Amino acid sequence: MPTSSASTTDASSKTPAASGGVQSLERAFDLLERMADAGGEVGLSELSAASGLPLPTIHRLMRTLVACGYVRQQPNRRYSLGPRLIRLGESASRLLGTWARPYLARLVEETGETANMALLDGDEIVYVAQVPSKHSMRMFTEVGRRVLPHSTGVGKALLAHTPADEVRALLARTGMPAATEKTITTPEGFLDALEQVRKVGYAVDDNEQEIGVRCLAVSVPNSPTAAAISISGPAGRVTEAVAESFVPILQGVAAELSVALANQSPS
Repeated sequence: MPTSSASTTDASSKTPAASGGVQSLERAFDLLERMADAGGEVGLSELSAASGLPLPTIHRLMRTLVACGYVRQQPNRRYSLGPRLIRLGESASRLLGTWARPYLARLVEETGETANMALLDGDEIVYVAQVPSKHSMRMFTEVGRRVLPHSTGVGKALLAHTPADEVRALLARTGMPAATEKTITTPEGFLDALEQVRKVGYAVDDNEQEIGVRCLAVSVPNSPTAAAISISGPAGRVTEAVAESFVPILQGVAAELSVALANQSPS
């Protein structure tokens, strides 16, 4: 694994212990991300195969993460992400939503409909920000609400470029309950919908989460965590005809938000 820029500077400017500390920190974060990618629970041998690190190194890092509360060792000796990460994740999500609000406000001004931002958190979609429409008839989605991906536009946008086997595994874990009579309830149907997202560049929730509501969604490119933005409103206003004008607006705002989020990260 490549070392950070801090660890590749002139060795004379720092002690070996400091350099090792930087590398250990980098490796620990990499292991946490690999655990998240694997669904939150893994064995040491899986981590070793995925990361290329030797088992003794991984075991030492995991002991430290367990001691800090960021990882738990299960009775079956596998490791899972720990509860202390929840507080960090919730704070980060709130901050991400705060950064996104000015961009969502622009979406409302330009489309007239409610704008949302959502993240993929494990197997679920969580809404982290919303700016409501100024119409008297408008859509509200509570910030913090969690829904399953198969019935939402943002879920389709977020999973559109995920390998099919991973999508199938997610759907097997969550099930595909019908929120309405129009909800997609088969893996093949959902994979077909994802193919359509890749083809046209945006996702649609057509009365699939709530009857009478349509949603248009796009992913935020190169977001530090998988994110999507959407506009939602009554089906009579968010029609196929207005999608032609709304989608370019969504895509433009998503691109600008991507740049803004990248600029929040240290160089």
